[in-house]
Amino acid sequence: MAGVTKPYGLFQVCGPTGSGKSTTLHAILNYLNSTERKIWTAEDPVEITQPGLRQVEVNEKVGMTFSRAMRAFLRADPDIIMIGEMRDTETAGTAIEASLTGHLVLSTLHTNSAAESIVRLLDMDMDPFNFADAMIGILSQRLTKTLCTSCKKSYIPEASELDFLATEFCREAIPDGSRSDPEEGEVEKQLEEWRQNYTQKGEFTLYKAPGCPACLDTGYRGRMGVHELLMSTPAIKKMILRRAPAAEVHFEAIISGMHTRKQDGIEKILLGYTDYTQVRTV
Repeated sequence: MAGVTKPYGLFQVCGPTGSGKSTTLHAILNYLNSTERKIWTAEDPVEITQPGLRQVEVNEKVGMTFSRAMRAFLRADPDIIMIGEMRDTETAGTAIEASLTGHLVLSTLHTNSAAESIVRLLDMDMDPFNFADAMIGILSQRLTKTLCTSCKKSYIPEASELDFLATEFCREAIPDGSRSDPEEGEVEKQLEEWRQNYTQKGEFTLYKAPGCPACLDTGYRGRMGVHELLMSTPAIKKMILRRAPAAEVHFEAIISGMHTRKQDGIEKILLGYTDYTQVRTV
């Protein structure tokens, strides 16, 4: 939550329709909401209400667009503005303008990855200098099914299963087209790191759910988010200024410490929340 506690700047959540973007934004607002902060939101529609927020429903048929709502908000001198979606150049431009004049702006974007969000906004004719100054971070997310807590059972995984998970984890950090497999020693290094963080006395425990009446014999009940968080760094700012391609931005973010959605999902397998069947497609 460190990024969204800044007094001003632009923070975005991206993903396809139904990936939980609005829920995540409202979770952030719930964390930030206090009597000392004036928070305005423009949403289409208002799906979640919270005490203390000034929530406005967008209605383009009567001219109440995201951009128009934002400009009205700015006259009220809010601390935080949440825009349900950046749909056009005018809205994006107004959001960046607001974030550079002392407001924290939260919004969503329909893109497949955090790096693609940067390219999308630049393609919307955003000034790269202003965008680079405004950006705090971009959270990309998907929803995945969680194992049924009524029937999930622990088991000790075979070494081959752990090697597979570690190999898939390490592959995520390989630049596109450079090579297909991790270098020698990378997988074992990753396993050793996991042993320190996810084991008891050096022994891994994973979970599987055979199915029960509570989950309609599916083995899954409920959903959770898997995420990748791209934070603004001096290197990322330079890439924005020179309009670097998404693949290059993505790899630089990994070098700077970003975990991909798949890596986040694999770590949640190790924590017992889900399984690889759900994580492989995120």
